[in-house]
Amino acid sequence: MQQNLQPKVKDLVLIGGGHSHAIVLRMFGMKPLPGVRLTLITAANKTAYSGMLPGHIAGFYTHDECHIDLRPLADFAQAQLYIDRVVALDLENNKVLCANGLAVDFDVLSIDIGSTPATLSVSGAAEYAIAVKPVSQLLEHWDQLIEVVGKNPQELIRIAIAGGGAGGVELALSIQSHLHRILRQTQQPIQNLKIHLFQRGQELMPNYHQSLRHQLQQILTERGIKLHLGETVCNIAPTKHKETKEIFKIKCESGLTVECNKIFWVTQASAPEWLKIVGLGTDEQGFILVEDTLQSQTHPQIFAAGDIATMVNHQPPKAGVFAVRQGKPLFENLQRILLGKSLKPYRPQKQYLSLIGTGDKRAIATRGAFTLPPHKLLWRYKDWIDHRFMERFRNF
Repeated sequence: MQQNLQPKVKDLVLIGGGHSHAIVLRMFGMKPLPGVRLTLITAANKTAYSGMLPGHIAGFYTHDECHIDLRPLADFAQAQLYIDRVVALDLENNKVLCANGLAVDFDVLSIDIGSTPATLSVSGAAEYAIAVKPVSQLLEHWDQLIEVVGKNPQELIRIAIAGGGAGGVELALSIQSHLHRILRQTQQPIQNLKIHLFQRGQELMPNYHQSLRHQLQQILTERGIKLHLGETVCNIAPTKHKETKEIFKIKCESGLTVECNKIFWVTQASAPEWLKIVGLGTDEQGFILVEDTLQSQTHPQIFAAGDIATMVNHQPPKAGVFAVRQGKPLFENLQRILLGKSLKPYRPQKQYLSLIGTGDKRAIATRGAFTLPPHKLLWRYKDWIDHRFMERFRNF
């Protein structure tokens, strides 16, 4: 009797279209694995590349230039694509449960869904602040704001940003750059724009070296961005007024109050609520605890990468640069577990080059204690790196 030599089909399911998974999909397209059925579940068919997002806010890149289209990428990887929102995992039966009623079986699961700013502890933040994630919602609000300022450039516009990490600083500089350009084009004074940046600690960007923090604080001050250091926002509420334009009152624990038209929320990241209750091993913020292999500490059939993962033996910052670097080792370990091979550890670099845009087509370079001041050549280098990365996901 002839034996059936067909390999048993195994289901590999990817949740989220983040940087790591974009690389995994591209590599599966280049090196497919027989007998593996690949599925991608993502809430949106396009995913933003974080490296170019500040440049897009500043008006230097189009929407398409800084977004990866997941449809052709999934086709290239021969992956089934579901545009849906994951709401739960059934870990006993290895199923992913989606908002639209879809239940997807998996043998191996990988999660790369990024993070969301923690807003729930601050009264009014969830209702009235604009979270920087999901990016699609941020950009929707941003496009509306550009339109409003373009139509009424003579009106005073006051913007608040809560969070003085790298994301908040870059956002402040990028917003100012774009809106100043609109004001100049419409021959209105740039003083029509006021930006307030709130940071609960006494220092901006506490995870970076003092030399970089000092330079950026100086740039923000010189450009007229009002810094509120050591101020913790504790309440946001709409004010009663006769104008048609919305105005919110921001209150800090110190008693400081500031009125603004828009509040962008760029504070410490957190995990979605559904992930905190499914039974995976997580840290205090709800991020998935993973070993050096990017494998869940509690469920060996599950992997995680990018912001949603916390490496138990290393503490790299939740930044796009690490999500990109985790892509290849994640792909290799997904292939290895499907083939029954032992997994390989990934060890993140302790020091790495950061290029931070200053909103004016210049960038600061920093690596450890070494910092170069803003320069156009550094922006060009950053621009070249970002375009080279995005080229990997064009023209499949």
